[in-house]
Amino acid sequence: MSSHFLKLSLAGVAMIVSSAVHAADMPIPVIEHIPEVPVVEGGWYLRGDIGYKVYQDPSTKYGALQFQNESLNNTGMIGVGVGYRFSDYLRGDLTLDYEFPAKYRGHAPCTTCGVGGTAGFSNESAKIDVLTMLVNGYIDIGTWAGFTPYVGAGIGVSRVSTSDIKFANPDGTSGRYPGDSTYNFSWALMAGGSYAMNQNWSLDAGYRYLNIGDAYSKSFSTGVGNPSRKIKYEDLQAHEFRVGMRYTFNAEPAYIPEPIITKY
Repeated sequence: MSSHFLKLSLAGVAMIVSSAVHAADMPIPVIEHIPEVPVVEGGWYLRGDIGYKVYQDPSTKYGALQFQNESLNNTGMIGVGVGYRFSDYLRGDLTLDYEFPAKYRGHAPCTTCGVGGTAGFSNESAKIDVLTMLVNGYIDIGTWAGFTPYVGAGIGVSRVSTSDIKFANPDGTSGRYPGDSTYNFSWALMAGGSYAMNQNWSLDAGYRYLNIGDAYSKSFSTGVGNPSRKIKYEDLQAHEFRVGMRYTFNAEPAYIPEPIITKY
């Protein structure tokens, strides 16, 4: 019996030793931690812009009288806005822009304003300034090394004001007409790019086409018996080249922790 017990004991020891050797040959488990993955979050932002506005030549009328050689000088603008980034690709903002007065010039044909009562052209001038409020939407196309190109569009309203409206005839007579203000539907198309200097501040540069409608003088008459009419500056359009800054609040990225994975 003792012989059988000795054999069983030796067999058990052999099994334990064999298991230990097998365990020693197994690879040591590696605990791998996957980095946290950033989650897209929205965020409110403020913006400020300055720009240079290049006007297309307007068309000008006084009743049936069509002016000639019209032009509207280039001018500057400043703007502010507040917006919200809905995702990595979609954001919107509300902007308010003020344009410094632009100088208008044109020539109005006349039958007796020349020297000696002959026909001629009067030199017409005015100042036009614009205050525009737009609701804008943008598509951020993607981000490469901090640079994000975008396209956008906006709709809103512009307050267009005329002032300092003057005429000067070839015969030496001159005078002024009363200015006025009007509110017009406005729309815009934008394209540009932004560069993220850090998590909060971004530099923005872009182009904007802006259509602000018509401008008017007050009604006036050019003489006894003549009907009262307005000078109409039609279809004001501008190309704007803008640069500005955006500050995004609470721009710290949020994260979803990935599970710890054990590999052998």
